Amino acid sequence: MKKFLILFVLLSMTVSIHAQSSNKKQLSDKELLTEVQRQTFKYFWDFAHPVSGLARERNNSVRLPDHGVVTIGGSGFGVMALIVGVERQFITRSQAVERMLKILLFLDTADHFHGIWPHWMNGATGETVPFSRKDDGADLVESAFMFEGLLTAHQYFNENTPEERRIRNLINKLWREAEWNFFTRDGQETLYWHWSPNHGWSMNHRIHGFNECHIVYILAAASPTYPIQENVYHRGWANSNVFINNREYYGIKLQLGPEYGGPLFFSHYSYLGLDPRGLKDRYADYWEQMVNHTLINRQYCIENPDKHKLYGPKCWGLTASDGDKGYSAHSPTNDRGVITPTAALSAFPYTPQYSMEALRYFYEKLGDKLWGEYGFRDAFNPDQDWFAPSYLAIDQGPIIVMIENYRSQLLWNLFMSHPDVRAGLIKLGFTSPHFNK
Repeated sequence: MKKFLILFVLLSMTVSIHAQSSNKKQLSDKELLTEVQRQTFKYFWDFAHPVSGLARERNNSVRLPDHGVVTIGGSGFGVMALIVGVERQFITRSQAVERMLKILLFLDTADHFHGIWPHWMNGATGETVPFSRKDDGADLVESAFMFEGLLTAHQYFNENTPEERRIRNLINKLWREAEWNFFTRDGQETLYWHWSPNHGWSMNHRIHGFNECHIVYILAAASPTYPIQENVYHRGWANSNVFINNREYYGIKLQLGPEYGGPLFFSHYSYLGLDPRGLKDRYADYWEQMVNHTLINRQYCIENPDKHKLYGPKCWGLTASDGDKGYSAHSPTNDRGVITPTAALSAFPYTPQYSMEALRYFYEKLGDKLWGEYGFRDAFNPDQDWFAPSYLAIDQGPIIVMIENYRSQLLWNLFMSHPDVRAGLIKLGFTSPHFNK
């Protein structure tokens, strides 16, 4: 009797597992996209810091024992995720308004240097948490990602209520206080990434392309109070030996960037708000650049020169993430056998068919090894049967935002409608269909 009972329990478990797998496969594309957005949204809603409302750096931080480190760039992505949360009815508009006010009031009093925040801060106090020994002050790139989110929110929270007027006023205040031209370091024709009240310019890190920092120069040119001059873009951002490429990889032309295009986050972070569709300047057609960069990355995984397990047309995507040997900017020239879900999923606007194939593979085939409390875990290495225990704000944010841009173009339309953004782009010589709206 006992043997029959055990057999019955095992059989029931098997049926349950198969039923769960079957239910996953029965989701339509639309339902699956919503499910991924809903689950990923929890990282920025349920797991947000309770005091500041900002996004924690990661779910397994060792910098503070209570996961108290928040990230400015990832929180900028989180602000955009809040907007998606309202539109997809994960939360109400009033809940988002309350959270936005918490975030903005915290940012207004948190550590800042010439109007620019540090990379990391304590989510309870607003005090700087050094990113490295000398990186204990302003981080222009991370702050640009925050302003990308804030300017998008400025356009979204447009109702004539006291709360939403206050949101817009606070965003305007923070935006106008940011001294972008200070980061030309005494008027040089380039922008610098860091400045520290303790170490000055000793990090000495020029921002030049092509990488994830395109949005920095555009916002710096767009500033109504402390703008950079046009020549800073052309002689700073575009003056690099890894800017113009114009070579082909697998028969696909790459206009900008390093060999094979670099990690895929280069095509994500700046373009959560900045709409590359029809966006052109003297250097590139940015839609073609984003699509081709993605196709090259995917094709590399299909060719799989190092013969990694599972790599192929449905399991692809190399970008910066955790790995079994630590954090690294994974790419075709730095392939450690680590696939990162945000790479393919944040490319949904560029390669929707291929991204959907990857999504279904990650969700249906890898299942609970990869899918968890806040959506897809950060990365996996199939060679080692290793799946990250971690979630990172800068990887989760682009998933929910770029899926939404694929579905409705919501964040693109909001950000591109901001008059300062439009003025900055025109100043730098860009053309865009948004200018005709």
